Amino acid sequence: MSKKTPQNLQKVLEVFSKEPRNVPLEVFHKNPYKTLVSTIMSSRTKDETTLDASKRLFKKAPNIKKLDQLGELEIRDLIYPVGFYKTKAKHLKKLTKALIVKFDSKVPVTRSNLVSLPGVGRKTANLILNRAFGKPAIAVDTHVHRISNLIGWVNTKNPDQTEEKLMEIIPKKYWGEINTLFVSVGRNHNSKKKLEEFLKSKQLLK
Repeated sequence: MSKKTPQNLQKVLEVFSKEPRNVPLEVFHKNPYKTLVSTIMSSRTKDETTLDASKRLFKKAPNIKKLDQLGELEIRDLIYPVGFYKTKAKHLKKLTKALIVKFDSKVPVTRSNLVSLPGVGRKTANLILNRAFGKPAIAVDTHVHRISNLIGWVNTKNPDQTEEKLMEIIPKKYWGEINTLFVSVGRNHNSKKKLEEFLKSKQLLK
């Protein structure tokens, strides 16, 4: 480990790995198309809601070409009530065209190509790289950002800064674990008070 690596890294990973896994959308991780679409839909939406909407959509559109055959209004009806479902339906319709035309109906395996797709930001791209393709990436959402600050690994103001800092201090072989473990902890202890009490009980609170 480098000198920058947090001294309590192994303890954090060990403690967090004992928590129940609470990342419902990982059920799609073996399918890049379903991982991509469900992750796009998950923004500002509870995972349980996204999971139900994803199952409805994938029953009608199990692959990119089938999704391309659906109209925007039909996609909208299928994914409701995910947050911003109208905007996401537009993104998904444009997404299929981009994948078919630019990437031969396949989900690209590089961050630069992923973020070129409608509705795909850096966090989503990192999740796709890690979950669907097993590539090292740290996807920083609110849980990862909050917990990383609470345990003193970073002192950052936003998820982008957190990702940059974590990439500097966490050995690459652990990158793939960070999102799943931290999100599970954040969801299992789903208030600031509960989360701080949990971290304090494990002597991890900064």
